[in-house]
Amino acid sequence: MPRSNPAPSPEVPGLATRRIAADIVDGVLRRRTPLDEQLGGRHAHPGLATLTDRDRALTRRLVATVLRRHGTLRHLLALCLDKGCPADAPRIETILMVGAAQILWLDVPDHAAVDLAVRLAQADKRGARYVGLVNAVLRRITRDGATMIADTDATTLDTPAWLMTRWTAHYGADEAHAIAAANGQEPALDLTVKDQPENWATRLHGRVLPTGSVRTLVHGPVSLLPGYDTGAWWVQDAAAAMPARFFGNLTNKRALDLCAAPGGKTAQLAQAGATVTAVDRSAARLKRLTENMTRLGLAATTVAGDALDLDAAQIGADYDAVLLDAPCSATGTIRRHPDIPYLKSDADIAKLTELQTRLLDRAVTLTRPGGTLIYCVCSLEHEEGEAQIAALLARNPGVTRRPLQPDEVAGHAAWISPDGDLRTLPHHLPAPPSGDTPDTDSRWGGLDGFFCARLTLL
Repeated sequence: MPRSNPAPSPEVPGLATRRIAADIVDGVLRRRTPLDEQLGGRHAHPGLATLTDRDRALTRRLVATVLRRHGTLRHLLALCLDKGCPADAPRIETILMVGAAQILWLDVPDHAAVDLAVRLAQADKRGARYVGLVNAVLRRITRDGATMIADTDATTLDTPAWLMTRWTAHYGADEAHAIAAANGQEPALDLTVKDQPENWATRLHGRVLPTGSVRTLVHGPVSLLPGYDTGAWWVQDAAAAMPARFFGNLTNKRALDLCAAPGGKTAQLAQAGATVTAVDRSAARLKRLTENMTRLGLAATTVAGDALDLDAAQIGADYDAVLLDAPCSATGTIRRHPDIPYLKSDADIAKLTELQTRLLDRAVTLTRPGGTLIYCVCSLEHEEGEAQIAALLARNPGVTRRPLQPDEVAGHAAWISPDGDLRTLPHHLPAPPSGDTPDTDSRWGGLDGFFCARLTLL
């Protein structure tokens, strides 16, 4: 009688989550693949679809923690390994970082973190010989890890030198340190609501920020929150929600949103009563914008193509309001995108500033005389913000700055530069006293680093 093959043994609970987290960390650090691409869309890690919502959330949190604490983790491993991590088994370093992050910062039993790390090492062809090392290092971190890093400057360790050097040069040492510290904190979820912000803050267990956004803490899929299906709000950081408001009254005005996807600002312009044309070079991202606008019950004409190449017949001209949220280094969004420090470099910033200059000149040609052009970037870098506008004004006498006023930024005069531009930093808008919020979670504070200038065509 033939013997039947035994059924495959079920995988150890939690192992798939750690394996996928390690894969994604490797994708960022070794293959320079953006985190968002690995977490969603066509190129998402295929294993994520096999996980429960709870395990997907844990995977995201694991990856984000490793990236936010990358410098501290590598420093800790250097203290534990005289000869460093095995060069012939690069996966071991990733496995150790994922294990140590759980032990030091996540609510995971230490024994589970160690056991699952050992199993990951056993499953790696080149790493299996280092199982004993993984076990020994993580047990030491369980015992002594917190003490070993207690006196370190984690904020500096966790910020790549190229960024800390830039921020220190432009903002000073204290501000640079405060920026880096804020980037180490997980952010809350900010929403732009169509109306009744106090009502939505109550329903979503959040609070209304001085700028008008609603901030809440989320423990599950955003799509399951009240108001999502009915299009009552959309996700948008509080800083990112400000530039579109600086146009003022847009009722029956023609507005152009360049580099528009995923569409948060497009939705704001439409909600404010403008007739909106949204342009983006990515057809896939523009499709997402259209889907978002449909959910929100708002309308916009969409044009797929590079704003630098489209002619007047395709894109129109003489707009009352033009919004250019230009492609940038995105260093102001590291709180939400902790992979950015490992994907960008000084060389990228130089290329981006050249593109921004060309887009700004193009945006000027699309704005009618007397119309308003708003330029913004979610970057902390001087070249992409202040210097970009100074250069535009120097080469084009037909453009003038219309300075922002404190009442346009909820009275936060410190957010307005001496020239009258918006400059927010990640540590701005600190969390209120604990008695004013549902809890003392640090995520109630902070916002993205943003630059925005308001210009008028003469």
